[in-house]
Amino acid sequence: MMKIVFLASEAVPFAKTGGLADVAGSLPAYLSRLGADVRLVMPFYTEVRKKGLPLRKVLDGHRMAFGPDHISFSAWESTAGGFPVLFIENDRFFDRDFLYGTSAGDYPDNGERFGFFSKAALETLKAVGFPPRVLHCHDWQSSLALAFLKHVYGGEPFFQGTRSLFTIHNLAYQGLYEKAILERVGLPDSLFNMNDLEFWGEVNFLKAGILYSTALNTVSPRYSREIQTPEFGCGLDGLLRTRSSVLYGLLNGVDYAAWNPESDPLLPRGFTASDLAGKKACREELLKLFGLEAGPETMVSGIVSRLAGQKGLDIVHEALSALFDLDLRLVILGTGETKIQDDLRAAARAYPSKLGLKIAFDERIAHTIYAGSDAFLIPSKYEPCGLTQMYSLRYGAIPIVRATGGLDDSVRAYDPTLGSGNGFKFERETPEALTGAVRNALTVFARPESWKALIRSAMAEDFSWEKAAGQYLELYKKISTL
Repeated sequence: MMKIVFLASEAVPFAKTGGLADVAGSLPAYLSRLGADVRLVMPFYTEVRKKGLPLRKVLDGHRMAFGPDHISFSAWESTAGGFPVLFIENDRFFDRDFLYGTSAGDYPDNGERFGFFSKAALETLKAVGFPPRVLHCHDWQSSLALAFLKHVYGGEPFFQGTRSLFTIHNLAYQGLYEKAILERVGLPDSLFNMNDLEFWGEVNFLKAGILYSTALNTVSPRYSREIQTPEFGCGLDGLLRTRSSVLYGLLNGVDYAAWNPESDPLLPRGFTASDLAGKKACREELLKLFGLEAGPETMVSGIVSRLAGQKGLDIVHEALSALFDLDLRLVILGTGETKIQDDLRAAARAYPSKLGLKIAFDERIAHTIYAGSDAFLIPSKYEPCGLTQMYSLRYGAIPIVRATGGLDDSVRAYDPTLGSGNGFKFERETPEALTGAVRNALTVFARPESWKALIRSAMAEDFSWEKAAGQYLELYKKISTL
């Protein structure tokens, strides 16, 4: 039985800010079902403590050398999710109201916080006697574990059989800190050079994952290719090209137990691909929630997103006039950048009968948007994987996406001649390109039988974690021999 350890800064259902949490919380459970012996290690945040989980203390007051000091920490174990999760407890670093920072900015000691987590995770594995065959680290917050593994624990018999996989969920977030961070976390100053962790005069945590892992992957095949180009490489494309032989792209999955339109408790009425009556009821509830009216001949499009330029919401704003010249209603749910929020609020006042907006996040409304929308807009400028297109497909809301990253991998352009495909795509980052894709979708929407066939095709797609977990297990087996 292969021993696999996940190191992640967040995971559902314990603590979440983004898609990383979905992967780190879901993938281990499915790997466990496939027979792997899996552990997840993450910080014991205040948010986790408040959940009142049944916990067992497995490490109490363990003292660890960390930079110039020795710091004590404890570790707790929960098996509530079906596999063991180890929480690293240190109130100095993790007893805070937010995971990474507040609206005023990131916590200034995030480098120390996650450097500590990375080393403490390795210490915990030693203390509980669980030598991993594969150590699977996620994003910059756990990447220093690979630096410690190479430069601090490299000679220890406990980790001699350990290989590593580093997953890049979003290359834009790299963990950049001043040179002094090396001393504060207890890594050699000699690593401050361009062939190790130095990056334009700073220490780059993400580089540790890229350089020191046995292999690395992104969360979609196309994104693995995109980050090797100057346009998407965020200054690291050259380094990534040197590791291209062990750089893989594996598409994330969706937990269909939680995202199932037939049994979703957050919907006013369930539905299936063979019986879409419930989808009509969800559409009516959606229009009611946003104070809009639309007959069956009018397309209702949804957006559930972080309201940010990266997500293409600026393109949506610029396109609104042209979009509303078409027969379209648009509902938007999310929070994000102040300017985009303000621009959308002004647009909602200008188009009160066509644009519904809620600057918030509400799980029930989000599910209702997926279920009640005819189409779903995802105009991201880049998208490492994306999950919203997978949710929308499952709920029969046809995705209209920019062809980038995981959006391009998971959405197949509709071919009206063959009746094949599951959505609509556009290439350029422009309002005109977005509007053109919506116009193409409306052409098909005007033919109800063709649109129903498209809905059924979309709902039949399989982006399950069972499928993704099998692909990860094959990759673990491959790198365990390297």
